[in-house]
Amino acid sequence: MFIDDATFTRNGKTYRRVLLRNSYRFNGQVCHDTLANLSHCSEDEIRAIKLALKHKGQLTPVGDLREEVGTRQGLAVGAVWVLHPLAKRLGLIQALGQSRTAKLALWLVLASVIAQGSRLSAVRLAPQHAVCDLLGLEAFNEDDLYQAMGWLDEPQSALEEALFTHRYATAGQAPTLYLYDVTSS
Repeated sequence: MFIDDATFTRNGKTYRRVLLRNSYRFNGQVCHDTLANLSHCSEDEIRAIKLALKHKGQLTPVGDLREEVGTRQGLAVGAVWVLHPLAKRLGLIQALGQSRTAKLALWLVLASVIAQGSRLSAVRLAPQHAVCDLLGLEAFNEDDLYQAMGWLDEPQSALEEALFTHRYATAGQAPTLYLYDVTSS
């Protein structure tokens, strides 16, 4: 394994290619496989790779990368990233508005789709997902979510009307079937 570092000129312009290659013999001829194109690497990175290849049998004093490099799980983005445009397409974001309380109410809806649970579970779910980043929220607690639920009480019929209008204005027809909740009767 070696670094093939060459410059060449075409049409008056000079180019540099840096390739990580492997050489071997096939039917008595020397052949090369290109393992990686390192042309986009910085000069320091190329020198480091050359040094590592030059001293490949003596790298133990340098140290083990597993001791130096750590990994950690970042915030989950997928669920909120998918559900937010869906809420926008359904007209939910437009009906709720852009206030902090409206965004908290939206999070209540999204959290119940991601994982059913209480307000407290929605608060505990938020740090696992990139909710604050994607929805533009500051940190919140369960009291904020209960306040958002109380805020939803007053404009409930207006929100339902806005969602109904948005849904059937795009379809161009009124629904032919109505479902009523009679469990409390």
